[in-house]
Amino acid sequence: MSKRVTIDPVTRIEGHLRVDVEVDEGKVKKAWASGQMWRGVENILIGRDPRDAWAITQRICGVCTTVHALASVRAVENALQLEIPLNAQYIRNLIILAHAIHDHIVHFYHLSALDWVDVTSALKADPGKAAHLAESLSTWSGNSKAEFTKVKERLSGFVGTGQLGIFTNGYWGHPAMKLPPEVNLIATAHYLQALEVQRYANKIVAVLGSKTPHIQNVAVGGVANALAVDSQSVLTVERLLAVKEWIDKLNDFVKNVYLVDVAVVGGFYPDWTTIGRGIVDYLSVPDIPLDGKGTQFALPGGHIAGGDLATFKAITSFNDQYFRDGVTESVKHSWYEGGKGPLHPYKGETRPQYTDFQENAKYSWLKAPTFYGKPMQVGPLPRVLAMVAAKHEPTIAYATKALDLVSAVAKTKVGLGALHSTIGRHAARAVSCAVQVDELGKQWDLLLANMAKGDLKTFNKPVFPKGEISGVGFHEAPRGVLSHWVVIGDGKIKNYQCVVPTTWNAAPRNEKDEPGAYEACLLDTPVAVPDQPLEVLRTVHSFDPCLACAVHIVDVENTEVVKVKAA
Repeated sequence: MSKRVTIDPVTRIEGHLRVDVEVDEGKVKKAWASGQMWRGVENILIGRDPRDAWAITQRICGVCTTVHALASVRAVENALQLEIPLNAQYIRNLIILAHAIHDHIVHFYHLSALDWVDVTSALKADPGKAAHLAESLSTWSGNSKAEFTKVKERLSGFVGTGQLGIFTNGYWGHPAMKLPPEVNLIATAHYLQALEVQRYANKIVAVLGSKTPHIQNVAVGGVANALAVDSQSVLTVERLLAVKEWIDKLNDFVKNVYLVDVAVVGGFYPDWTTIGRGIVDYLSVPDIPLDGKGTQFALPGGHIAGGDLATFKAITSFNDQYFRDGVTESVKHSWYEGGKGPLHPYKGETRPQYTDFQENAKYSWLKAPTFYGKPMQVGPLPRVLAMVAAKHEPTIAYATKALDLVSAVAKTKVGLGALHSTIGRHAARAVSCAVQVDELGKQWDLLLANMAKGDLKTFNKPVFPKGEISGVGFHEAPRGVLSHWVVIGDGKIKNYQCVVPTTWNAAPRNEKDEPGAYEACLLDTPVAVPDQPLEVLRTVHSFDPCLACAVHIVDVENTEVVKVKAA
């Protein structure tokens, strides 16, 4: 007999997501992903100066701020065909990479790890055995017996008072939890250590971007950072040396903790390399541009059909016609006025029409994007597979290292095909993070080398023509392909659409009634205890949903929520 399970809201994500599944004979047979908020930012932008769009769009979310700022300025620059100075590109790249590394660390440890790690089981662990195991896997300084003893005592204090604090309400003791006590203790210790380490990435963003969240330094035409080798009032070599110190600390943690932990967890859950496959049409875009025009990139991207790396078709520049022509969005199952079929973002409309949850009609505030008519999966997995297909050597090396460690722990050979799965998305994200932390160091070197040549330029002034122009700015954000599409008429915004990673992945059924990535990946997921749907959460969390990016809230009842009075 089938059982309907509704998770509303899904927690440990950004924004409001509802997931409904029908469970029959212990497996998910049907699934619906519903964004429970409405996007309105695009409508706010109509009639505004395009140079202001980046500051507004990054308020879409309090987490994914930097990515929207960068995609927005790229869209306007693309419309103008405006080249930016090399220094501006390097500074943007440093911010992008630091933001991504922060996002990856937080996603695994603080948003997803508790789906796999039973914190209360760590109380049974022997700190000495835990230290021996951890030290056999990496050289991380935080893997000592003393450290693990301290963490165990801290956990005992939580449990002894009946207050688990940040670990409250986990599915502790769930039959799907399989890690030994020592591994649970190691993971819990690294969870706490990651809270400290992620700050280094945020410091880099804050120094280069003036603040975080919501950076203040970007502009259409470059960045507002003034460069000098001696003045203390601008971005100096001294400040950049501090940035390099934080890069080195991040490098140590990512290589010796994050990459290792994900591989170890994967090795103890080999069955999860066959769960959560779903859509295997993958889309990513190239990023970390190495020139001012966006024609050369450090990290490749493109389209893979049917999970077959031999089908890889590269996206090669900010002017790539293949990408530009392929994207459309449907609102057949979304709470918007429609009836016009899938629309290209330049012609996209955002007119709300709420009907309540109707599983066979409209049931989400998200639109349903497609690439040449097909739903896609976006995110770290498509990114890593594209880089492997493009023969990007660092990606191949880190992917091989991770899979070898998974194989050693699982005591069976685990190949690249295992990445098409729930646990594979975590592995791909860790591999992506290792590649990005290396690239962060390279971009730092490029900036210093260019400054040493005497080039301190960071901005080219934009000039807006009469008439209509349009542009797209894409960015391979931590969660996947992000694109901003702008139509400008006589220097003012005529239309603006954001097609974000979670719109791709959490999409409702499209014009052909095909499910989005979440819905497809949940099919056949085993559910041991329907009232504790841990397995469903594992797959959803593996995508790192950001519903605040995909949609924004509207109250159709016009109910007063809060009143603010100035003193």
